[in-house]
Amino acid sequence: MEKVIYIVRHCSAEGQAPHAELTAEGILQADQLVAFFEDIEVDRIITSPFSRARQTGWPIAERKKLHVEVDSRLMERVLSSMDFEDWLIKLEDTFFDLHLKYEGGESSSEAMSRVCDVVDELGDGSRTVLVTHGNLMALLLRCYDERFDFGQWQALTNPDVYVIRIKDGDSEVERIWGSE
Repeated sequence: MEKVIYIVRHCSAEGQAPHAELTAEGILQADQLVAFFEDIEVDRIITSPFSRARQTGWPIAERKKLHVEVDSRLMERVLSSMDFEDWLIKLEDTFFDLHLKYEGGESSSEAMSRVCDVVDELGDGSRTVLVTHGNLMALLLRCYDERFDFGQWQALTNPDVYVIRIKDGDSEVERIWGSE
């Protein structure tokens, strides 16, 4: 049976802190996602514990009469506990060297392992929406398509939606919606 996972990057938010909420625009985007998922069969919705991700997933769950599950493995990757002026270059480097790890941070490989565990635990035949964050989303997509790189991460929008279809050990990744 085919496992279908919809990977959703949260809507526009007020910031990067765990408790940052959706902006007014983000709330409208969440309504657009509800309309997008209207005719798509979904049996589970799992979100990051961060407020902006939960606020993105709740309206979809409400429309589909589903419970929102929260999984800390979907929270955004921490690049480092230090503030870097050149953080974008350092982030790009972690796409080239998946084991590169900065002080207090998580390597790409470590982040990929935890987020791919979420997908691996989903049952065959499941149709699940995962609501997460940009960097972690990019790393999850890279688990199933190694061509997904820093450039594709930069092209992600808030929100964005990809689908991963997994059947008999083969996978297919496709962008199915994005706010341009």
